[in-house]
Amino acid sequence: MMETAARTNGYLREYRQWLWPHRWKLGTLTLLAILIAGVDMLWPLVIRQVINGVLLDASEVWARRVWRLNLLGLLALGILIVKQALESIQRYGVAVLDAKLMLRLSRRLFEQMIRLPLGFLARLKTGGVVSRLSGDVEEVSGLANAALIGPAAAVVRVGLTVTVLCLLNWRLAVTAMVMVPPLVALSLFWLKKIKPLYRAAQANRAIVDGRIGEAFGGVRVVRAFGREVREQLEHARGRHDVVRTLLRARRLQMVMEAGWGLLIPSVNLLIIWFGGYLVLRQYAKLGDIFVFQIYSSLLLELVWQIVALISQTQRGLAAAERVFDVLAMDKHQTDPENAVEAPSRVEEIRLENVRFEYEPGSEVIKDVSLVVPAGSVVALVGPSGAGKTTLTDLIARFHDPTAGAIKVNGVDLRQLRWTSYRRRLAIVQQETFLFDGTIRENIAYGRRGTTMSQIIDAARRANAHQFIEALPDGYQTVVGERGFRLSGGQKQRLSIARAIHADRQILILDEATSNLDSESEQLIQASLAELFKGRTTFVIAHRLSTVTLADLIVAMEDGRIREVGTHSELLRRGGLYADMVHRQQQGLGLSEVDRSGDRRG
Repeated sequence: MMETAARTNGYLREYRQWLWPHRWKLGTLTLLAILIAGVDMLWPLVIRQVINGVLLDASEVWARRVWRLNLLGLLALGILIVKQALESIQRYGVAVLDAKLMLRLSRRLFEQMIRLPLGFLARLKTGGVVSRLSGDVEEVSGLANAALIGPAAAVVRVGLTVTVLCLLNWRLAVTAMVMVPPLVALSLFWLKKIKPLYRAAQANRAIVDGRIGEAFGGVRVVRAFGREVREQLEHARGRHDVVRTLLRARRLQMVMEAGWGLLIPSVNLLIIWFGGYLVLRQYAKLGDIFVFQIYSSLLLELVWQIVALISQTQRGLAAAERVFDVLAMDKHQTDPENAVEAPSRVEEIRLENVRFEYEPGSEVIKDVSLVVPAGSVVALVGPSGAGKTTLTDLIARFHDPTAGAIKVNGVDLRQLRWTSYRRRLAIVQQETFLFDGTIRENIAYGRRGTTMSQIIDAARRANAHQFIEALPDGYQTVVGERGFRLSGGQKQRLSIARAIHADRQILILDEATSNLDSESEQLIQASLAELFKGRTTFVIAHRLSTVTLADLIVAMEDGRIREVGTHSELLRRGGLYADMVHRQQQGLGLSEVDRSGDRRG
């Protein structure tokens, strides 16, 4: 219990830090809300004067009474207009403040999440990311009003209302307030039960949203295997859990609402009942009863508002827990104080006793050492799970080694500013990712200040220009989410064009030609030979014909380097690489690799 309270206080302290730059605006809005509360106390007193001083006072002449009635009516109307104008200004100010906080918090959260470890983002899934960046941020930004402005104004209103009621008639005041404290205590008790339900509903919603992203992201797989009904059932089950949790929270809220719904007419009945008795005993006037009904309704409305604000605050704190926990995480990569810019020219990449593990105690890369001169083409081959992609991820600095070091020109990657290092790097993945934009935008993604001629040149070199020109909108064709409007080979060629256009010194190709037909692959191989010139390139290849352009072949198995050499050297050695070539030749029924090697020689 104490730990939970400490964590809640911690979230509130962190939120106050976010509010600190807006402290003057927050103070102004709070004072304005208090001023509105004071103005709102005036018009019922004018109504009281109308009843007691005009309608029930027959001592003055008729014309004088009419004049006073009109004057007091206009005064009450003026107070209501001023109150409504101030309230509109204050509400708009709160909306602007919430919007500023939401934009700032969303921007900061996005900046944090885009740099979090890949493993955490994979566990969080797309739905969890979207849930935090949208729903949770909105809930947290509303805390300014729910936890500060609203309660401050409501407490002042309650204090003023109780004071006015006691000054008018303490007997009726006791009647109006006698049932409020126990019902407030009961409401707060129920609110403690509601908070964990909202937290659970938010967590379940993130899971469901993630499942939706997977289902529609892999809709071709879903349909190919006829699993539409299964996905429908999973979605329905997930939504059912969310709705069931929310309905349970709603039932608890209905208990409170039912109590308050019964309280308001009951208090009005008591005021009329007991007030009538006081009028008959001449302890009160008829106008007092009327005004007490107004003030008692205002009082109960204000107390209920405080309870509702507490409920809203509970939801906001549940969202704050999810947001601030992410903001408190260590970023995937941060630059040390003595970090330097990446070298403008890459002369050598050296791996020294590199080890890496995703989970403690389970190494994926085991004591890998390798020297790659500038401009070399290094082909990484080996069975699935050998660690080829993980090794290139380390070179790209998507992860840092658990032990050992990767050095560029003798400088550890961890000593380089990671943003400057990434500007030296281009990647073509096996699973091609295109953004939902035009072909032109996708090719130009990795390079600023580009020209159309440069984009076309990159497309030509990737053998993509011809099919792009055949499209109705050419380079302005919108590819759709993840490029669903294009074939696998077309997407891969655009990915290669994007890497060519980026013009980086270090190039990583993860089975970059896997989605191409034989004719396109042959054309791409010629383009890649030109692309490789002057660049240090790492090529992951399962189809061994791809490695014939390599200066150095690295055969990996079980996270270790088993062999290093050229194609002909490794064939003569008769080890792991020669076995892979022999097995593939048997599968293909031809000696494609040998013929490719002969053509090179």
